[in-house]
Amino acid sequence: MAQTEDGTAYFSPDPDHHDTLVPAPHARGWWVPGTVHSRLLGGLAARALEREHAAEGLHFARLTVDMFRAAPHAPVRVETTRVREGRRIRVADAVVHADGTPVVQVRAVLLRTSTPPPGRIPSAGPWDAPPPDELHSPYGEKTGFWRFDEELRPVREWQGEGRRRIWIRERHPLVAGEALSPLVRIALAGDTASPLAHASDEGLGYINADYTLCLSRLPLSDEVGMEAGAHTAEDGIAVGHCTLYDTAGPLGYCATTALANPAPAR
Repeated sequence: MAQTEDGTAYFSPDPDHHDTLVPAPHARGWWVPGTVHSRLLGGLAARALEREHAAEGLHFARLTVDMFRAAPHAPVRVETTRVREGRRIRVADAVVHADGTPVVQVRAVLLRTSTPPPGRIPSAGPWDAPPPDELHSPYGEKTGFWRFDEELRPVREWQGEGRRRIWIRERHPLVAGEALSPLVRIALAGDTASPLAHASDEGLGYINADYTLCLSRLPLSDEVGMEAGAHTAEDGIAVGHCTLYDTAGPLGYCATTALANPAPAR
């Protein structure tokens, strides 16, 4: 990768329990005090799935992250299970446990790569957003309505009716002593699809329930680009999706569902 994360890792291995990871203070959740941010748990699940189920010729084509319970700021452990093994498909699940309680479940679908069929199909095409280094808003500044621990560079302000587009780059390693893999990087970025799609001109009033990454390839750059494509909502339930990019072009989509939720006091 062109860049490396230069901050303190979100998690460190427990020296007494090799399968347990201890969260750092900045791994905190945004919505509820005393919790771990769920996007980090999605990243840990992707890390475990890649370590235990990746194989030559198989591509992580889909990753669905279900965040069904707030995770206490406590040691976490990830268990994975091989669900399906076929000639052209492999399916695996990961469950993240925090303080002994299941809090996040992730399903990965791996497909065998092959030669594309003939013919032309309309696609997302190149992204016309400026590259991240040409944008004036520095990484890590407050952007929009909240502050993340990942670095954000909005292509334009999120208020108004224009297209919402942003570049994301991680500031911290996920686990101490480990560089982020492309799969873990995109898994961490995927959670940002929810605020990008669902924030209003008065702030973020929807809490993410899940997100699904559909990936034709993995990112080639440290920066992940995201453009909100749609938002619909009724009776406090919101759904939306974003197109995913890197500096080389489009690579997939992220769909998200969310619940109306009062924003925490800041």
